[in-house]
Amino acid sequence: MKVLVINCGSSSLKYQILDMTGEALLAKGLVERIGIEGSALTHEKTGLDDKFKLITPMESHKEAIGHVIDALLDKEHGVISSMRDIGAVGHRVVHAGEKYASSVPINDSVISALEECVELAPLHNPPNLLGIRACSELMPETPMVAVFDTAFHQTMPQEAYIYALPYRYYEKYKVRRYGFHGTSHKYVAERASVMLGVHLNDLKIITCHLGNGASVTAIKRGRCVDTSMGFTPLEGLVMGTRSGDLDPAIVSFIRDKEGIHLHDVIDVLNKESGVLGISGVSSDFRDLEAAVEEGNERASLAIKVFAHKVRFYIGAYIAEMNGVDAIVFTAGLGENSARMRSVICSELGNLGIKLDLVKNNVRGKETIISRDDSKVAILLIPTNEELMIARDTYRLTR
Repeated sequence: MKVLVINCGSSSLKYQILDMTGEALLAKGLVERIGIEGSALTHEKTGLDDKFKLITPMESHKEAIGHVIDALLDKEHGVISSMRDIGAVGHRVVHAGEKYASSVPINDSVISALEECVELAPLHNPPNLLGIRACSELMPETPMVAVFDTAFHQTMPQEAYIYALPYRYYEKYKVRRYGFHGTSHKYVAERASVMLGVHLNDLKIITCHLGNGASVTAIKRGRCVDTSMGFTPLEGLVMGTRSGDLDPAIVSFIRDKEGIHLHDVIDVLNKESGVLGISGVSSDFRDLEAAVEEGNERASLAIKVFAHKVRFYIGAYIAEMNGVDAIVFTAGLGENSARMRSVICSELGNLGIKLDLVKNNVRGKETIISRDDSKVAILLIPTNEELMIARDTYRLTR
């Protein structure tokens, strides 16, 4: 069976198509600037060196997905001969609230449930729903599955997800910690189990998904017991442009001092903070590392603050799980920055976490990077959320 994986943003769309017989990636691509001047599709067929690029107006996600299907059918760059070759479609959906703890086949009741969750993820669920509706119109007979960022974290115990607010806010509005990046955390934890040759149920793992958006998750016996992101993806680690944890009184303090609206303060916390806010240079860690080489002290500070917060959560989760067997680094920064992994691990030696500086000199490769005498395994595992979505889609529709 061939499975098409769709990941819709507000003005973008990422996709992959996989042959699940051997989990082989056949093609992948990206549509950018949907509904904006300069709409473009970039399509890459596995095994071909050149990429197919189409620049044409795309006013809606339906139009964009139509062009994706055309690219998949293209005689030179395509990988299917007809629409019937697509056995199922898997959709990444950011937020399912407490409604779903696992992936589900999409039907009218599921769509209604996701619409109810829009207020919990106003930036993410609406485009996810647009993608689902567009595929339903273009492929009405093709089964579809929703795979949720929040689902993996639904195993957290109450003491990990309840905020110390009046309990009525949880009862009335479901204000609680949800967590995100769940598909990525689940994938790398499962891969770590395979690499270590130990059953997942016998492991305590801390997974560090470090990119422009970043989160750390504690996984005990294959189940999430805590995670750093909260009610929204704003809580937790310092990120590219997000503040992460802070004293909530700061919000009203800034509002009053700056004379701006509450939603403007939230915009600052989401879009102008994080390492960008500290450094004044960039939200891209590659730019920060280059600035550090040039002697920029604020860029250096931003990196130290980021690493400090990652270590903070690693230490907390070791205490929470009463130990740890493995720490996994993944996502853009976690996979590609040897310097950041080194900075994070440099002060963890007394906890039995010892990084091998030679093994650590690697980018984007699945490997173990801890010293032989380290009591805790340190792993670098490139994430593959699309494969996880395809696996769940295949499992639920075959």
